[in-house]
Amino acid sequence: MKAIETNATARAGKVNWVLFNPKTYATILYLLLSLPLGIIYFTVAITGLALSIGLTPLFIGIPLFFGVAKLLNGIVNFEQNMIRQILGLPTPPVSYTHNQQSEAGQNWLKRMMKGFDGGLFIRNLLLVLLRFVTGIVFFIIMVTVISLGLGLIALPVVHIILMNEMQLDILENSLFSYFHIDWTYNQQYLLYVGVGLVLFWVALRVVNGLMQIQRRIMYVDEPYQQPSESVETLTHATVDPQYYDYQPYSRDDTPNL
Repeated sequence: MKAIETNATARAGKVNWVLFNPKTYATILYLLLSLPLGIIYFTVAITGLALSIGLTPLFIGIPLFFGVAKLLNGIVNFEQNMIRQILGLPTPPVSYTHNQQSEAGQNWLKRMMKGFDGGLFIRNLLLVLLRFVTGIVFFIIMVTVISLGLGLIALPVVHIILMNEMQLDILENSLFSYFHIDWTYNQQYLLYVGVGLVLFWVALRVVNGLMQIQRRIMYVDEPYQQPSESVETLTHATVDPQYYDYQPYSRDDTPNL
């Protein structure tokens, strides 16, 4: 049953009709912002770690380190939630935890140390560093493929404007003249626009593919694959066990007076 739900969740984030789907253009905006956001995340992570390590002898570096760990976790959660919103994925199930030990008598440092997870910190740090790399690479790929398609689509308009305003013929030494193909400008326009539309459609498919890669890199589907404790289980766990030991008398068990 959980495998079926996981597959349904994975299909929910797929984009089929790329040209008229708002998810595609939301993905383009996300990848455009990925470059500055990746630089900001990388700068904050490296600066925070360097300051926490350098200020450790002054004791202020220890709480700063735990603060950086919390900040990295918040960055990863923010990126995961943003990808879910763009792809239209459902809200992940809430995992309820029942704390058996009271933390009222502990100071703030012990509480921070108790809530620190070394494995989670390393994973979040690596994800932030990887987010910086993918932000640059995905931005370059997206801008290149989209610019190529839009450039061919807009080529006829640019050629007409340059011919009328500056008497500059950018199609004079095109491939058609090189192969001695005597095509009119209108025929060349149709070919360029047709190829540009195909390339633009391919570019949108590439953009959605990059988003699916980013989705897997950031562990967006991880909460859907982990079993979560239901509210009903938590409710039964918190009920006094003596309640289940009490059994009311039935009519047959009533003592004779």
